[in-house]
Amino acid sequence: MTNFFPAEYCTVSSKRKFGICDTTPQEPAFLDENHGKNWIAVIENPHQDEISFIPIDNCIVIRRENGMMDNRCDGMLYHESTIVFIELKERSGKGNKWIHEGEHQLQVTIFHFEQTPDAEQFAIKKAYIANRKKPTFKRGQSIRTQRFYDETGYILYIENRIEF
Repeated sequence: MTNFFPAEYCTVSSKRKFGICDTTPQEPAFLDENHGKNWIAVIENPHQDEISFIPIDNCIVIRRENGMMDNRCDGMLYHESTIVFIELKERSGKGNKWIHEGEHQLQVTIFHFEQTPDAEQFAIKKAYIANRKKPTFKRGQSIRTQRFYDETGYILYIENRIEF
């Protein structure tokens, strides 16, 4: 069974605002408190709670039944009974292929996470596709977000601001 909480990868911030970056291919995403220009996802933490971040892609091994590596999202944030899975994108231009890709990566990761006993400790479950080049996605996504919720039990957001 996959360990989604390896202590060696966990970082914590209690700043009012911090970010998640993914600057180097084949390296894990990381929490950053000081370089706002590099943030793909911006975390708003008005109560200055201790929010934990664990990178998933390039850190946690998730395998399909045939032993091949499965898709993974970039990371997860958690605090008390809230968990948030995040897929980071830096895409501009027309079309929403990046949304479809991000949604799939989140679904696969959530599917594996929900098979662990750890999933039961979280009552509030969210997933974000965060795109720095399109911080808010204007078109209606109600059908997509409802389908995502029906399939995963997680609320899907397509924006780069995450509030705790």
